[in-house]
Amino acid sequence: MKNIALLVIDAQKVYSLNHSRLKVNNSESVIKNINKIIKYFENKNLPIVYIRHLHNPDGSDAGRMYDFNGKTSKIGFRKGSLEAEYIDDLIIIKNAPEIIKNRYNSFLNTNLADLLNKLKVNQVVIVGFMTNFCCESTAREAHDRDYYVDFIIDATGTPNLGMLDQAQIKLASAQTLSAGYARILKTEEFLKK
Repeated sequence: MKNIALLVIDAQKVYSLNHSRLKVNNSESVIKNINKIIKYFENKNLPIVYIRHLHNPDGSDAGRMYDFNGKTSKIGFRKGSLEAEYIDDLIIIKNAPEIIKNRYNSFLNTNLADLLNKLKVNQVVIVGFMTNFCCESTAREAHDRDYYVDFIIDATGTPNLGMLDQAQIKLASAQTLSAGYARILKTEEFLKK
């Protein structure tokens, strides 16, 4: 398994804090699975890229991010805020690169593609939050840039959304991605490969 990199997307406290509107009910189990994948990559000396969603406190870099979720009193994922920090239990590998993004898609307005090219990567493994926004949009873009994509479904998390619960949202994302964008695997399936 060479030429492969792990993308750890938005493993931030906004998804684990009890008072957060984006709280993922099983964030602890998602982080455990993410950490298993991180350890696998670390043990094989394969590249791990941490990706974090951040906005200027005044929202000047948010673009159209908040057009469709109603009026909000503040911009989320603000630099320096508690919610924007990595989840405490997340394993952070020293000297691993970090990409800062301000859109769902981890490639847009970032140097992620340049980094992956420098690493001679042709396959990415996606884990993190939110399954149906940042993880899915990054998987689609990676596919369209000709990377082979493994999407570790139980190492992604999302809050309930409207009438859909997390399981339904993840199923819909998995069905869509597996029809043309990514191979959908569970953590233990990936670790056996």
